[in-house]
Amino acid sequence: MTEIRHALTAADRTAMTTMRAMLAATPVAITRASYDKLLEQVPPADAVAYSESNVGGVPGVWCEPASHRAGVAMLYLHGGVFAYGTAHAYRNFAGQIAARSGVPAFVADYRLAPEHTFPAALDDARAAYRGLTTQFGARHVALVGDSAGGGLALSLLREEPGARCGVLLSPWTDLALTGGSLESKAADDPLLTRAALEASARQYLGDHDPRDPRASPLYGPAGGTAPIQVHVGIAEILLDDSLRLGSHDRIEVHAWEDMPHVFPSNIGLFEAARSALDLIAGFLRAELAI
Repeated sequence: MTEIRHALTAADRTAMTTMRAMLAATPVAITRASYDKLLEQVPPADAVAYSESNVGGVPGVWCEPASHRAGVAMLYLHGGVFAYGTAHAYRNFAGQIAARSGVPAFVADYRLAPEHTFPAALDDARAAYRGLTTQFGARHVALVGDSAGGGLALSLLREEPGARCGVLLSPWTDLALTGGSLESKAADDPLLTRAALEASARQYLGDHDPRDPRASPLYGPAGGTAPIQVHVGIAEILLDDSLRLGSHDRIEVHAWEDMPHVFPSNIGLFEAARSALDLIAGFLRAELAI
């Protein structure tokens, strides 16, 4: 694994100070509706067409850039601690990655907890991936996900050797919550708390073992050949979920100073978000041979 550290710019320092002050003054109560509203604030990319579809029996939204190569696709698995998030709410964010990379993205509406517990989310992710290859004839598929969706993407990468590459944004890879950053970054993280993650893990897993590699890919085999690019904020309590991913030399972790959870979605706020999206786009173009 290669770790690359990115320093905080002066503009992002100011923006982060403003964000922290706003969150401290007016904490946001997270519901499914409020979570979707936050994600829908991501600006839409130019020249991307959005359409509802069904891939492998899984509903979702296609984000198709005007110019793209045939035979390649991206499966986007959204975050939301397995309980929040929709393909519709994530369409603009996935569309930004699609537009920059030239890779059509299918955002899967996998089933959510507590109505559907483990392994429903992974089963749907697998079905959508296989649908992209069989139903739509995609020869090269990238698996991309943020937070809980990043964990799903990593689990799927280790199940499906045909997947070409992966991009993980602040992935939640350890539902047993053993990372040291859960304590060492607790005062720095403006968004996540250990208590909230514990409650979400119980809601998704029930009595199931949180160290099952299908739920927590951190405990899966360290090997693998698919290249993986990771982006994580150094201020996150989930920092160690990225830094402990494995030893094979095709994992590249970009750690960004003082950035919060899934910061690339804050495109209009952080310079680091735009820089990370450019790195992701370059990685996808190279690995999918576009």
